[in-house]
Amino acid sequence: MDAIVTRQSKTPLLDQVNTPDDLKQLAESELPQLAAELRTELIDAVSQTGGHLGAGLGVVELTVALHYLFDTPRDRLIWDVSHQCYPHKILTGRRDRIRTLRQPGGLSGFTKRTESEYDPFGAAHSSTSISAGLGMAVARDMSGGSNNVVCVIGDGAMSAGMAYEAMNNAGARNERLIVILNDNDMSIAPPTGALSSYLARLTSSDSYLYVRDLAKQLAKRLPKSWEERAARVEEYTRNLWHGGAWFEELGFYYIGPIDGHDLSQLVPVLKNVRDAGEGPILVHVVTQKGKGYAPAEASPDKYHGVAKFNVVTGVQAKAQASAPSYTRVFADSLIAEAKKDEKIVAITAAMPDGTGLDVFGRAFPERTFDVGIAEQHAVTFAAGLATEGMKPFCALYSTFLQRGYDQVVHDVALQNLPVRFAIDRAGFVGADGATHAGSFDLAYLGCLPNMVIMAPADEAELKHMVATAASIDDRPSAFRFPRGEGTGAALPTEGVPLEIGKGRIVREGSTIAILSLGTRLQEAMKAADQLAALGLSATVADARFMKPLDTDLIRRLAENHDVLVTVEEGTVGGFGSHVLHYLAENGLLDRGLKVRSKVMPDVFVDQDKPEVMNQRAGLSAQGIVETVCKALQLDVARPARGRA
Repeated sequence: MDAIVTRQSKTPLLDQVNTPDDLKQLAESELPQLAAELRTELIDAVSQTGGHLGAGLGVVELTVALHYLFDTPRDRLIWDVSHQCYPHKILTGRRDRIRTLRQPGGLSGFTKRTESEYDPFGAAHSSTSISAGLGMAVARDMSGGSNNVVCVIGDGAMSAGMAYEAMNNAGARNERLIVILNDNDMSIAPPTGALSSYLARLTSSDSYLYVRDLAKQLAKRLPKSWEERAARVEEYTRNLWHGGAWFEELGFYYIGPIDGHDLSQLVPVLKNVRDAGEGPILVHVVTQKGKGYAPAEASPDKYHGVAKFNVVTGVQAKAQASAPSYTRVFADSLIAEAKKDEKIVAITAAMPDGTGLDVFGRAFPERTFDVGIAEQHAVTFAAGLATEGMKPFCALYSTFLQRGYDQVVHDVALQNLPVRFAIDRAGFVGADGATHAGSFDLAYLGCLPNMVIMAPADEAELKHMVATAASIDDRPSAFRFPRGEGTGAALPTEGVPLEIGKGRIVREGSTIAILSLGTRLQEAMKAADQLAALGLSATVADARFMKPLDTDLIRRLAENHDVLVTVEEGTVGGFGSHVLHYLAENGLLDRGLKVRSKVMPDVFVDQDKPEVMNQRAGLSAQGIVETVCKALQLDVARPARGRA
């Protein structure tokens, strides 16, 4: 924070910078002051909105240097994951809206093409930047362009195979592409003193690149044995200078490591890289997550994503929970099952805190596996464990399980392996918006043969479903649950396996049937109360299982009610679609039964509070009542007569 305090005695610079063009008017000597002011602005803004803090603090200087040197938006700047993009947004004409981050109608917490021309590629999942950047570079060359393409990747994104698939392709093609490896966890040795800085700057200069290429061209004119010997000597020499041999083998020219917080290093190196010739280049930049804000430096994991907080103390203003979160109930339930069965193991993909497996890991460290940002590997790794008699629980967010879908199909379902998928963040997730919503898992899993799919109505049901999954040894299974706290339901002392494919009636009625899957059951019960006030008697059922369907329950509801409404926190193609298919195939629509499906809308929904998102989607009690009344052509305000 010293830099932040020091700059206050100087004329503010950030107020003079609205776009990168303004930034370019500053002297290079003024950039450290601007970076300090930018860091202060970032801390103040996120303290009011919440959001991703640590990653953005770590790239302040890098962001300044990139926009100072490159001609954005003509030069394409792609932020991998993009949760570190807040400083970028401030410098690209969005400072006046930065305190609307992740708020309803405000700025997205990630890059978004429709938000700004400075966001050439939207992202919120990791490891996409190099693939997208290579596509842009190829398109540029095909159309005769000359702009730069810069990809900033880090925060564990280099642990995903997609990044290396892209690098392998880029190295072979040899398009001009710049990749910045933002190394903020010291996984590769940081720079050591002035010599390292000098070598990084020297090896990025035009003269060195020219001499290096000249030597290669000369070697090609020599006998083959001499050429091979020269290549080995060059590789050996480069390996002595730095640890970038792996990137060199992939076809990238490696530069670094350099201090990502020292603008006197960043600017000349990036300038040389910008002005270099053809071919892909990787610049290894070492940064500190949370840089410049003591609480975030001391605890980068807890300040990766934050609620609103007090800038002075760093204390986050988190709401007092009245019930345990679904994530915590899952973790505690899995621990209880693991105590009874030593074959139960748990897998996550770089999200131990978010999935609750940090808790499980403390109880069973040798039975917990964090495979990094590698969902494809996580799924197939779990499949391998299952082949040998282990009982793997693969805990992933719904939106991230999408990344391992082929593995779910080919490696798990096709072989009928008993991998258990614990799917967190089902349904709307609030401030993270469309990129993190658990919208599609019911649809993309429901079409797979052999799969058991469950969704608990409350935290007590979740505990039973964890026990149910643990008991299923003959096929794959999945259970999904939302973000946030539970309903306050009393938790049973022990999870009891449910009968596979059987739902339950929770309220008996006569005219309307509401069949809910998941945590919309509470809204279904409220809707039944409101319908009763209108003179309409409603049965409420909890499906529990999407697959296999409780066909006996569905037939009973269809044959004894005038209207059947299905409710789910998922898109079209999910639970309601499966119910409709069964009804149609078995002639249960022929007598005039009115069937309606309440699902998430067929659009990508921007950030808001989850309760507001559900209400707008018609997944609240009011939405269910309006659907019933519309089906019966009734005025919501007027009671029905003779139908109770």
